[in-house]
Amino acid sequence: MKLPIRISLVSVAGLALLSLGACASTAQTASGPVERSIANGPAADYPVVVGNPFTVDGITYTPVDTMNYDQVGYATVDQPGAAGVTGAHRTLPLPSYVEITALDTGRTVLVRIERRGPMTNDRLVSLSEAALAQLGIGEGAPVRMRRVNPPEEQRAQLRAGGEAPPRMDTPAGLLEVLKRRLPERGSAPLGDARQAQVSGIAPVPGPIATLDPDEEAAVAPTEDDPDSSPAPAEDSAVTRPELPMAIEGGPARAPLMVPVTADGTYTVQLGAFSVRANADRLAREVQGYVETSGNLALVRVGPFATRGQAEQALAKLRERGYSDAEIRSLD
Repeated sequence: MKLPIRISLVSVAGLALLSLGACASTAQTASGPVERSIANGPAADYPVVVGNPFTVDGITYTPVDTMNYDQVGYATVDQPGAAGVTGAHRTLPLPSYVEITALDTGRTVLVRIERRGPMTNDRLVSLSEAALAQLGIGEGAPVRMRRVNPPEEQRAQLRAGGEAPPRMDTPAGLLEVLKRRLPERGSAPLGDARQAQVSGIAPVPGPIATLDPDEEAAVAPTEDDPDSSPAPAEDSAVTRPELPMAIEGGPARAPLMVPVTADGTYTVQLGAFSVRANADRLAREVQGYVETSGNLALVRVGPFATRGQAEQALAKLRERGYSDAEIRSLD
């Protein structure tokens, strides 16, 4: 009578082993988590290609790594098959990241420049269908194009064919100022006149400084706006203090129109660089200064007397695309 019981126990044990074996087999064949593709990592933005000069309808364009590129002009539809929120430009390095603002609506989006173009002198930039759709514009729409340095998270979104979050809409008053700078055809620089030299277009009379909503009143009057009057002189409180590490050649005014003081206890830090030249370049762009910490060069804006003033500067810097900026106490 014991033999059937043993057979039953052996059968049950055998079935259990078979079940465990099946589970083990399933676990071995299941795919693990998908790792991030190297092709879409930060290395995908390098090496940066500048390229050789070329000619379009008699005008020679010389690609140059211009960090403060800021122009107004007209957009066109990019070549068929252009994927993602991308675009083409004649002189910026490939790839580059730019903010495109539709001057009719104020809507601003981040675009990755990946190709050379447009191959016509009448247009500033070619945009993919996805970029045009995100902006809500079509062929020949007036735009502002400004080179920026977005955070890696937003770069990865564009490299993967997606969209970065829309920027804050440009105020109507600034849009009117920008529209007055539009040429009849082609493009016009808003800041450094050297931008015109690398684009192949002759500089327009009286180039203006890079525009900001908070600096709208400081724009000089134009011929088509005779009623404009010069802005009142700035208060001495907003003059940048004489800092020992301030970048020579930078703007004299305080960054972002927020008062600064030499003995302030708060600052806004934008980054730490192992290459001093890169830190100097960013400091000039943001009207900041550089401090050395060990082997790193720290780019900062300020100092500010109160944390509230530092928060105002931080908000304005983030609006301009410096999302990694943060407040630091100097105590």
